[in-house]
Amino acid sequence: SHPEPQLEPICRRLALQDFCLLPAEQSRSLMQRFPGAMADWTAFQDSWNHLQQDKFMADGGRYRKRLHATLSAEPSSRIARAEPHRPHYQSKLYNPLNGGVPRHFEPIRNEILLGPTMQAALSLGCAIFGQLSPYTPWHIEAHQFRIEARNREPGWPTPEGVHRDGVHFLMMMLVKRHNLVNGATELFDLEKQPLASFTLTDPLDIALVNDERVLHGVTPVSQLDPSRDGHRDVLLISFRRR
Repeated sequence: SHPEPQLEPICRRLALQDFCLLPAEQSRSLMQRFPGAMADWTAFQDSWNHLQQDKFMADGGRYRKRLHATLSAEPSSRIARAEPHRPHYQSKLYNPLNGGVPRHFEPIRNEILLGPTMQAALSLGCAIFGQLSPYTPWHIEAHQFRIEARNREPGWPTPEGVHRDGVHFLMMMLVKRHNLVNGATELFDLEKQPLASFTLTDPLDIALVNDERVLHGVTPVSQLDPSRDGHRDVLLISFRRR
């Protein structure tokens, strides 16, 4: 394993308060330590324009698009390996709105999944969570999400409300916000007492969350200029014990 001194304060904060915010400047400098240093950032950001409609919205909503990938990592490894594509599953316990059925989403395109930006994000997650939990083999899922606000209708980043994902750790990275207001991330303890509220605004702003101890939700987004569509593009990476 590679204890990395610059990750020490992040791991300590995550261990003590169960969440940690990495502003874009900090996450960029951390991600640039990995091979390729995000050379495909433009293509990575642009790939959110090619997501597929989420057809599993129990509320009938048409405001969410996504792609999904399954990966794994050995204990303390910084390399996440792609696994065969399979459905995403959450129990009704964690997702009363859309859970309880295997949800088949289109896969994240290989050139994006295997490209330097995605790999740097995955490696950063592996490095931080592997330092916190060095003996754990990880099942990892990556989700590209776009929430749209158009026709004066809000978009709901977390339509199931304040919830847990049923994993160990979550890494939420903002990729782009366009023509939006609101979309604050709200964190609560297991008794639903508020812990923190913040808005991911800059590309590469990252929130790290201990999903076993913290519930999360994101407030609805609306158009800033109602004559133009708005969207919120996020990469969500989840880690749970394999």
